[in-house]
Amino acid sequence: MLMPLLPRSIAFIGTGIMGSGMAGHLIMNGHPLHVHNRTREKAEALLERGATWHDTPESAANAADVVITMLGLPSDVEQVYFGKTAGGGVIAAAKSGSLLIDMTTSSPRLAERISSVARERNIEALDAPVSGGDVGARNKSLV
Repeated sequence: MLMPLLPRSIAFIGTGIMGSGMAGHLIMNGHPLHVHNRTREKAEALLERGATWHDTPESAANAADVVITMLGLPSDVEQVYFGKTAGGGVIAAAKSGSLLIDMTTSSPRLAERISSVARERNIEALDAPVSGGDVGARNKSLV
């Protein structure tokens, strides 16, 4: 059974054009936020607002109860969720009972694989792609 969302800590992986706007709203609403991005510079504005930086996606995932990813491509999603080596990735690092939410536009087959592997570890996974671009992310109007 999943824990209630508030006041759970959140990891946000992918703080680029859309992710930074989305993550900023989480901070603004009082959520403890852990962040990771391939380039730290793209997370600096979030760090200045109180987010905690993590050098790896796995470290961010392990620090939170909810993990949100907003990545560029399905290959990025696969890399982050399953890691470079067997046993790596956010699924392996996430706590039992946590929730993974992928907001990347990806493939149904990959979403099903993530859900299946996560379920084996008592982790829920949601595929929740969004559209609306960086303006929608800043204005809270993503669909």
